[in-house]
Amino acid sequence: MTKLFVIFLGGGLGSMFRYLVSKLINEQFVWGFPLGTFTVNVLGCFFIGLILASLEKYESLEAEWGLMLATGFCGGFTTFSTFALENNTLLQQKAYGLFVAYVLASLILGVVSVFFGFWLIKKI
Repeated sequence: MTKLFVIFLGGGLGSMFRYLVSKLINEQFVWGFPLGTFTVNVLGCFFIGLILASLEKYESLEAEWGLMLATGFCGGFTTFSTFALENNTLLQQKAYGLFVAYVLASLILGVVSVFFGFWLIKKI
């Protein structure tokens, strides 16, 4: 039951932060590019790299921290369903260039961000 609670807690916090970050970014930038979702997804990839590398490096950290932060927080903070919906919208609007840019940038920067998170923790 403790594992489910820490995942629940992290997921709730991640969802709140996703809402706040997306709202802030989307209010500042009015483009056709879904910058709010893009930002939280790339940041979430970076965070999960930091979190998992920290758990690997510092064996004294309890597994519940990984569940709360990686599974819960990152799971609540990032959003694949909104990413898919926004891509569907771009296709319906025939914004093919933005669609391709969004998909490729999300995939490439997401993977690079996880790598950078791991790299950063190993350098510390």
